Amino acid sequence: MTRAQHLVRSLTAPLTRTRLFRAIAPAALPPIERFLHRISRGRVQLSALLVPSLVLHSTGAKSGLPRESALMYTPDGRGRAIVAGTSFARERHPAWTFNLLAHPEADIVVRTRRLHVRARLIQASARDDAWRRIEAQWPGYRGYERDSGRVVRLFLLQPVAELPAQTTGRKKVGSNFRRTCDASGGFKHTVV
Repeated sequence: MTRAQHLVRSLTAPLTRTRLFRAIAPAALPPIERFLHRISRGRVQLSALLVPSLVLHSTGAKSGLPRESALMYTPDGRGRAIVAGTSFARERHPAWTFNLLAHPEADIVVRTRRLHVRARLIQASARDDAWRRIEAQWPGYRGYERDSGRVVRLFLLQPVAELPAQTTGRKKVGSNFRRTCDASGGFKHTVV
């Protein structure tokens, strides 16, 4: 992380824990993210300016329709991503968590790289370690769990295949998968 990113993150993090931010952000940020995604053809994501971010392509739990969510993620140090269903400390779990519980097979886009992943709910015994990793990246983030009054769902996203950029077919990835992800800035980049 550059000094500029660290400075912006340290100034922004306290603002994200305010009531005003939590009231405005859920309505304002998704349309902004969609707009930037559309005009930049997926190359720019507002949240990615502050934290590692991905776009989750899941299947609706009830509808079975394709769903898309821009999410912050934290590398777990083993080539996988941790995502937290904080939903800006709202009382209800975000819809994308229900989608992953019902359909753990999903696709993600990290920068311009598209991967097929299998989601797994992080169990109680591993939650503290996951939260430590998340808070090393974004201090105070677990406060969303406390303020929401619920146990936030944490998922581990395990890459299982790399998807070609413009097709829907899956290309199985061999032993060089982790090295390929590292070179492109995937899940293994270092968080300082």
